[in-house]
Amino acid sequence: MKKTTKGNIPGLSKNAVTVLEKRYLKRDKDGKVLESPVDMFRRVAESIAAADARFDKKADIAALADKFFAMMTSFEFLPNSPTLMNAGRELGQLSACFVLPVGDSMEEIFDAVKHTALIHKSGGGTGFSFSRLRPANDMVMSTTGISSGPLSFMRVFDVATETIKQGGTRRGANMGILRVDHPDIMDFIMCKADQRQLNNFNISVGLTEEFMKAVDADREYNLINPRSGEKAGSLNARKVFNRIVKQAWENGEPGIIFIDRLNKDNPTPHIGQIESTNPCGEQPLLPYESCNLGSINLGKMVEHGEINWQRLKEVILLAVNFLDNVIEVNNYPLEQIDAMTRANRKIGLGVMGWADLLILLGIPYNSKEAIELGEKIMKFINDEGHAASVQLAKVRGPFPNFKGSIFDKPGMEPIRNATVTTIAPTGTISIIANASSGVEPLFAVSFIRQVMDKNILLEVNPIFEETAKKEGFYSEELMQKIAEHGTVHDIPEIPEQIRNVFVTAHDITPEVHISMQAAFQKHTDNAVSKTVNFPNSATIEEVEKVYRLAYETNCKGVTIYRDGSRDEQVLSTGKKDEAPKTLPVADEKRSHKRERPKALKGWTYQMQTGCGPLYVTVNEDKSGLFELFTTMGKAGGCAASQSEAIGRMVSLAWRSGIQARQVIKQLLGISCHCPAGFGENKVLSCADAVAKAIQAHMQESGIDMGIEQAAFDRGACPECGGIVEHEGGCAVCRVCGYSECA
Repeated sequence: MKKTTKGNIPGLSKNAVTVLEKRYLKRDKDGKVLESPVDMFRRVAESIAAADARFDKKADIAALADKFFAMMTSFEFLPNSPTLMNAGRELGQLSACFVLPVGDSMEEIFDAVKHTALIHKSGGGTGFSFSRLRPANDMVMSTTGISSGPLSFMRVFDVATETIKQGGTRRGANMGILRVDHPDIMDFIMCKADQRQLNNFNISVGLTEEFMKAVDADREYNLINPRSGEKAGSLNARKVFNRIVKQAWENGEPGIIFIDRLNKDNPTPHIGQIESTNPCGEQPLLPYESCNLGSINLGKMVEHGEINWQRLKEVILLAVNFLDNVIEVNNYPLEQIDAMTRANRKIGLGVMGWADLLILLGIPYNSKEAIELGEKIMKFINDEGHAASVQLAKVRGPFPNFKGSIFDKPGMEPIRNATVTTIAPTGTISIIANASSGVEPLFAVSFIRQVMDKNILLEVNPIFEETAKKEGFYSEELMQKIAEHGTVHDIPEIPEQIRNVFVTAHDITPEVHISMQAAFQKHTDNAVSKTVNFPNSATIEEVEKVYRLAYETNCKGVTIYRDGSRDEQVLSTGKKDEAPKTLPVADEKRSHKRERPKALKGWTYQMQTGCGPLYVTVNEDKSGLFELFTTMGKAGGCAASQSEAIGRMVSLAWRSGIQARQVIKQLLGISCHCPAGFGENKVLSCADAVAKAIQAHMQESGIDMGIEQAAFDRGACPECGGIVEHEGGCAVCRVCGYSECA
């Protein structure tokens, strides 16, 4: 490959360069970057284009590579991250995610664990159904013992994932699904109520049509033992549904998957039933299938205030060719995955930049016009994508499992790919393209982010900044006001028409979120990744309404996120007021260091941190707060030493007359890579735990400190402290590209 280290790519933002250099570009053994972004795109283009020669010896590979290169460097289309990272390199693993079977025997279970480790080592994520496993306390004939059930084995997968993460490889993620008629379903629904459990899993309940009918009728439904296929009891469907809703309201999980709908659209039912999806839920897959995804940037399809349908068609044609070639050149981590993926040749062409397109057209996201346009544009992509796949089949042949598939009908032309379209969360590739993510609305127009050195930086949406400058109302003060306010909707300095167009996730009702998801789902082969955002004040009834609406509008699943409810707290916008209270005389500033008496009265508070339990002891003398000691639940380590250091400094501060309020304000909200808890019980770090323990102590003494943690301090990116968004059940940093789902 000809090396081209010089030359800029127009439109490549500073954040994009940071993400590429940190996560995508080739490095030597010492970590030195060996290629430029131009080199990376050329490497990918040439590697993927080379597959055409397998079907046409006279194919002009160089010309096709140029087209792929131009399509990617103009950010009209980007493949999923592993393809950008690994195409043309030694690893050569180009798929983002896989589904593995988990059979009901010790051998099958631990084969799946081994295969999971190999996939995560290669940079992929994994989805599983644990519905085949016999329930807890069921008989095991071979040992005359009893089964420990699906949840115990999920923990084995979780530990294996954690071990591989700690080995320094790219982080893997898991999806765990259990059918609602499994006897252990109630334990599964509650399995992530304790945030210390299953941190490497997203979980979803597989809801059946029969269950949903039982919910509507408020009647019992049967539980089925997967070992025997026999009835194993019954539960009230509405009570189970209510428990799912309440737990999702609590911390965003479990999500729901309408499992019968996935199989209704299963293109190869003669090959097997769909049991699970990839970690973000948008790609239903048979066991041993992989997802090969890419997204068209709709924001690049607008010219002179109109959609360029002809260019969109050209990009669809190229993108389908590109993704089918990915299947050819991919180096799969398992032979079974290689065979199944090539047999069905599923691809998932999706979109990003949907919110950008609407803004450029002057259409509010939360309007009927936007929903109708979403359906229209996805129908166009799906129809043209299928037509492109049919054309490929004429040259390359249909996918090997075509006979017996849903396409094997009189009058239907053979098709190259069993599925063509998927709406995925675009995560880091939307950062590279400087585009809005997937079909999501804007996260924020202007927001504050706090980086690791505690510097506060102001970020402004580039389209809004350009519009504000063009219309003459831009100012740094206004951008700061928007960031603190959290919305532009009631800021009078901004023209009403612009306020209406620049809506953000929290300006949009949950019903609009679902309506948009349903509009795109109508013409998507697989599923649509979409997060329904709720404010923290949302009620359980509102979450239930959305779950029911998702079912009624033929969505295949739904993920909800209530602001402030989950471990990986999304960056919030808006500023909360602090109401300072009067402090007691005993805690007023003093001018000298107090000497320690022989005996002190103390209270110990247990705080759960991401490093384990932290015991915080607060001692008082007759004048008030005097000293603070910390003990970690486990000995040694950096966390224990840092906590001890914090305790010494707090003690010195108190003995020197510093107020409790000032200590709390300094420590509260400090983030680390391993938070714990959710909602009001969330602890961001050991320092944050100490602050909360002091706060609790003062409240026990009848003193309300009146301090609220700044919204932008919650759950910063563990790598750069930047903005973290929830999309499709995954947390993604918009600054450095960190993703909890690999």
